[in-house]
Amino acid sequence: MTMTARYQGVFPVVPTTFKDAGELDLPSQLRCIDFMVDAGFTRLCILANISAQFLLSDAEREVLTAAILKHVAGRVPVIVTTTHFGTQVCPERRRRAQDMGAAMVMVMVMVKPPYHGATLRASEEKIYEFYAALSDAIDIPIMIHDAPMSGTPLPVPFLA
Repeated sequence: MTMTARYQGVFPVVPTTFKDAGELDLPSQLRCIDFMVDAGFTRLCILANISAQFLLSDAEREVLTAAILKHVAGRVPVIVTTTHFGTQVCPERRRRAQDMGAAMVMVMVMVKPPYHGATLRASEEKIYEFYAALSDAIDIPIMIHDAPMSGTPLPVPFLA
């Protein structure tokens, strides 16, 4: 992987907006993006856990990611969360995010399906292999998403 930028600071998570019936509300989504950029946010993160990423179908993720990245148009760097436990789905999400213009991807360790609960854990060796494979597959930076309630601890000495 060739790193082209080193990012520092906070990447605030953009909320995902929905209509009353539950479908994506793209006009309000783009207004939200403009509000955040106009308010002085110098970077953004989309599709994080807190912004309902697990409620979206793959088609909705694609539509939302493409719409936001096109609308931002390079005004600020955007991180796209590409977390998935599927060994074929996660890499494809990463490549698509990179191809659409993401500045970085954020990935939570999900080497197990979520229905296995917090008692099934990956070893540090497997976690390292997971992120090494991610890094080898794309040319943009990867942010490690530490979600303690996922059941896979990422201790500071290991991350260092």
